[in-house]
Order: sequence, then structure tokens, then C-alpha cells
Amino acid sequence: QVQLVESGGGLVQAGGSLTLSCAASGRLFRTYAMGWFRQAPGKERECVAAISWSGRTSYYTDSVKGRFTVSRGDAKDTMYLQMNSLKPEDTAVYYCAAALTSELSSWYVGRESYDYWGQGTQVTVSS
Repeated sequence: QVQLVESGGGLVQAGGSLTLSCAASGRLFRTYAMGWFRQAPGKERECVAAISWSGRTSYYTDSVKGRFTVSRGDAKDTMYLQMNSLKPEDTAVYYCAAALTSELSSWYVGRESYDYWGQGTQVTVSS
């Protein structure tokens, strides 16, 4: 059984920073891309950032470009999201996800591409 566990969420003032972490554990003997999604109340879950297995290619949604940075640990079983210059509109539950793939430089935006999901961590940005 594969598990993804997010951590690092919390309450921060606008303009502040947070770093989210996602740790993968379990029997995952395959390569996988990873992504960060977020869902605010009443809104669709959207892909905020995604990163390939190699870590060399990544994607950011327009609203976070220049403020968020996604990365993977050397062992590939961890992923981070450094969030700077946070805004109230960044408030949401943030989820990490893993997409099994043999394409080492590919990342994915669509929810349907992902095979495993974490439980989510709340990020609240006060104005």
C-alpha cells in the first residue's frame, strides 16, 4: 500500500512563506511524477505545481509563478513546495499526488493522471 503524507501547512500572514513537504512510503517500485494540487471551498481542485521523476522539469500554474518552487529530494520519495509572498487567495487545502510513469522527464496537470493522493494539509493566509 502506497501512502503520501503532507506536512507543513498552517496559518500565515499575507506576504509570508511556508514550505510544504510530501513523503511517499510503501511498495512503490516504479518511477512516478508528483504534483501539488489545492482546493479552496466551493472551487475545483487545481494543479498548482508538478514535477517529473528526474526533477529536471516542472510546471506551475500562472497564479503562483515566481512565488512557488517545487522540488524533489535526492531519494525521489519526497517532494517540497516552497511558497513565498503568500496571498489570501492561496488559502486552500493542499494535496500531493503521485502519477506512475515511465517518462522520466514528464509532469502532469490533470487529476486523472494521478494514481495516489495524500490526505491534504490546510494552508490559510490572512490579510
